[in-house]
Amino acid sequence: MASQSGSGANSTRTLSTRAHGRERTSTDTPYAVAARALLRETLLDAARRELVHRDWSEVTMAEVAAAAGVSRQTLYKEFGSREAFAQAFVLREADGFIAAIEGALDDHLDDPQAALIAAFGLFLTAAAEDPLVRAAIAGSGEMLPFVTTQGQPLVGRAAERLCAAMLARWPQAPEHDAALLAECLVRLAISYATLPVAPAGMTASSIAELLGPYIDRALSEET
Repeated sequence: MASQSGSGANSTRTLSTRAHGRERTSTDTPYAVAARALLRETLLDAARRELVHRDWSEVTMAEVAAAAGVSRQTLYKEFGSREAFAQAFVLREADGFIAAIEGALDDHLDDPQAALIAAFGLFLTAAAEDPLVRAAIAGSGEMLPFVTTQGQPLVGRAAERLCAAMLARWPQAPEHDAALLAECLVRLAISYATLPVAPAGMTASSIAELLGPYIDRALSEET
């Protein structure tokens, strides 16, 4: 009986281990997907390093590939064209801005208006001080269309993430109001970043004066 009991326990452990293995395998990122994501990040990081000291128009795809430790053919196989690479770079940089903005929201959870104004000010300050942003806007203009005339992917992605961030922190807000506010703030931020008219602090205050009542209505506990 003891032997059978031990056998049953071993079987139970074996089944548990196998089930755990299946569960782990099903949730792990497939190698090919992880490898591709790493390749893209490595190439985009290499471009960022190149752009610290030079305008985008002066950087070749061969130089980016070499800085990433891969061939030019590998870069083009992944992104397709220089234009597609530039757009991917702009979107990746925007993701970094949004991540920082989410931190600003967390610092003012009890005051949605202060949170969004702080987030807007953070974006404007970063846009004014980040050399890559300034190079993209004031340089050759090769990247500028992905922020302006061809900027819908950027606007859509940033607005979607900002809307999701607001709803996660203030779930009482109507989704329509949060989405409208997010797109408005993203478009205003891009407009001020590409055509600044005043210091970041002043424009953030202006946005507070303009949108404050809407923010309070849409996101406050009294909604």
